[in-house]
Amino acid sequence: MQDPHIQSFFDPDTFTVTHVVFDPGTLRAAIIDSVLDYDPKSGRTSHKSADLVIDFMRQEGLVLEWLLETHAHADHLSAAPYLQGKLGGKLAIGRRIRDVQDVFKKIFNDTDLTTDGSEFDHLLDDGEVFKIGKLDVSVMATPGHTPACLTFLVGKDAFIGDTLFMPDYGSSRCDFPGGDAVTLYRSIQKILALAPDTRLHLCHDYPPEGRGPMWCTTVLEQREKNIHVHDGVTEAAFVTMRTARDKTMSMPTLLLPAIQVNVRAGRLPPPQDNGISYLKIPINVL
Repeated sequence: MQDPHIQSFFDPDTFTVTHVVFDPGTLRAAIIDSVLDYDPKSGRTSHKSADLVIDFMRQEGLVLEWLLETHAHADHLSAAPYLQGKLGGKLAIGRRIRDVQDVFKKIFNDTDLTTDGSEFDHLLDDGEVFKIGKLDVSVMATPGHTPACLTFLVGKDAFIGDTLFMPDYGSSRCDFPGGDAVTLYRSIQKILALAPDTRLHLCHDYPPEGRGPMWCTTVLEQREKNIHVHDGVTEAAFVTMRTARDKTMSMPTLLLPAIQVNVRAGRLPPPQDNGISYLKIPINVL
């Protein structure tokens, strides 16, 4: 079986990486973790990041089969509905998005939001296998950052969302509603049990001074060098570190708008009687 071809796009405003994964034999493709540009000061959306992906898809003659979300992001808005309108494809996320919807329906008192995941075209189960062209994609549940986090395995390539970052930055936070440090540690161990040469494609990079953005590493590199979970770090030590670190971290700038939109599969809340959509800010709740 051929390896997938992968083209990645780094959005410097949100430090997010969108991956286009395609079968070179059939030119069938998936887009993983897209970005809708959003200005929190003005409340305006735009499509520069998504349009770069569309331009690449069209230049390569690719046919979009899947729009995949590794989880409901809290740091950027998904552009999946916009991309779907331009390119087609089915929008999919982990089945436990229903748990995330249930949590945030209560936080935002959102009577229009379902908690059955029906905003998405397909809900993915742990162990499920689907295809991009002739490429097999295996789904591995990797919760902890959120309950619905997934890893997508395509041959020697794994798209791991926010579970891990580059080795010099470590691991994702667990203090959002539904997050859990013990669960994250165990999910990371599932990833680190893959073949050492498995390529791990990240959803974010926060580069320290002195290096540019990077978003591909390997299982071996993570096991040897990850500052939070290299070989020898116990579950107890990780949980202690992660819990203490999370207490020092501020909320992401886009958390409130992003999560309201992303639990709706990237769609804005329904317009009110004046034709305008509104996002809520719960006071003294989070």
